[in-house]
Amino acid sequence: MTLNVSPLTLGTSGLGRDTIPGSPEEDAAVAFAQQLFASTHAFVDTSNNYSAGRSEAVLGLAIARAGEDAATRVISKVDCDPETGAFDRDRVLRSFEETTARLGVDRLPLLHLHDPYTVTFDEAMAAGGAVEGLIELRESGRVDAIGVAAGPAPMMSRYVGTGVFDAVLVHNRFTVVDSSAAPVFEAARERGMTVFNAAPFGAGILATGTREGAMYGYRPATPELQEWVSRLERVCASFGVALPAVALHYSLRSPLVDSTIVGISSAKRVAQLDELAATPIPDELWADLDGLGPAPSPVDDSEYA
Repeated sequence: MTLNVSPLTLGTSGLGRDTIPGSPEEDAAVAFAQQLFASTHAFVDTSNNYSAGRSEAVLGLAIARAGEDAATRVISKVDCDPETGAFDRDRVLRSFEETTARLGVDRLPLLHLHDPYTVTFDEAMAAGGAVEGLIELRESGRVDAIGVAAGPAPMMSRYVGTGVFDAVLVHNRFTVVDSSAAPVFEAARERGMTVFNAAPFGAGILATGTREGAMYGYRPATPELQEWVSRLERVCASFGVALPAVALHYSLRSPLVDSTIVGISSAKRVAQLDELAATPIPDELWADLDGLGPAPSPVDDSEYA
């Protein structure tokens, strides 16, 4: 099943963080969430554990204000039990119930298995495992489609290979720095799955540029990576375009990607994202990018191989 996504999906991992129900801070977060629903982007992406559940709670309040259309535009994810780490069929069903209660909806267009690190692949796929719960939800019609969302490419390749899922989401592995998710996306494409590429800015350095403390994939950028990105910045400058625009278009232009997920924290960020997406990138730039050679990515997925 291929979802009718738009090129960009808006991520809400930080929405509502540390807000108190009924507070002015919560009200401001709800107003911002309404702006997300008023955008031209098809979906808003959240998860059961984002901001300890506050992301979904705030989105639920925004849905109540925005109306029926907003209720069909939220993608969420099931997460392991935050206290025990349990991630089996029963936990998936409980996670889904928590999510729909917060959102104030009965069903979802897409529900991902999120970061299944507390169980092995075999445990997740076994009878009574997490995937069984997702399949039950799809078969019952409470979700239209099911997906798997995490980082390590070798692990994601195994899940895609099952043929069970309708969608896949990988973060920080398909950027100008690290394209290790490409084989995963190719396999998903062959199966007709919807492909989401998250964190096109590498959760840091491709948005901020080289600077002290720059991050990539939630890790400090190495000196070698900083040097490589500085060369990329010079390439971008030679064509008169900003590094973040190039980083975003690396994903947007790929035939392997259906929708690129970018975390959004303010209305200003939405406007900046739309501006980057509208930035024309000269074809010649991509040839110069290839000339830089492979980037020294700090991502190490060898433990999942």
